[in-house]
Amino acid sequence: MSGIALTTPYLDTDADQLSFSLALPALDALAERDLKVGGLDVRLRLLGASHQVFAGPVRETVACLPGVAGGLPGTAVQEFDDWTYRFGARVRHFTPAGFSNRVAWIRSRSDHNPEALYGIFPGSPEAVTALTVDRHATGLSWRTWHTYPQSRQIVATHTRLEAR
Repeated sequence: MSGIALTTPYLDTDADQLSFSLALPALDALAERDLKVGGLDVRLRLLGASHQVFAGPVRETVACLPGVAGGLPGTAVQEFDDWTYRFGARVRHFTPAGFSNRVAWIRSRSDHNPEALYGIFPGSPEAVTALTVDRHATGLSWRTWHTYPQSRQIVATHTRLEAR
């Protein structure tokens, strides 16, 4: 799979603008991909404001949301029916060369993953939101990356959904 050239500019311009929710409905998506991973229906969704992942009982949103203060939790744990959900996020700052190398790695990793979706926002080939899903013996996990060329920040999230 290759990245989707998006025509809509991204709404979030800094990692501090992102917020986290497990309670939002589907927001307007720029692109989406439906998958079946480990017996679960998974929907990967790229938003102008970041991403949503719907997997089994989970509706994860990481996005710049109007009227919602920014700030991602370092970790979050929640029980859903027969599932345990674990989320983690971190923000890294890079040198110009380090940022370019990391974005190239994210794009390459996504290009070679049949269970991935990523978009390239207009204005910079390094303005990327990428989502990948992996199956595990007891559930699945997904990773996302949100890149900010103007500040050379990358927000990386890792989520694990495991059967109890």
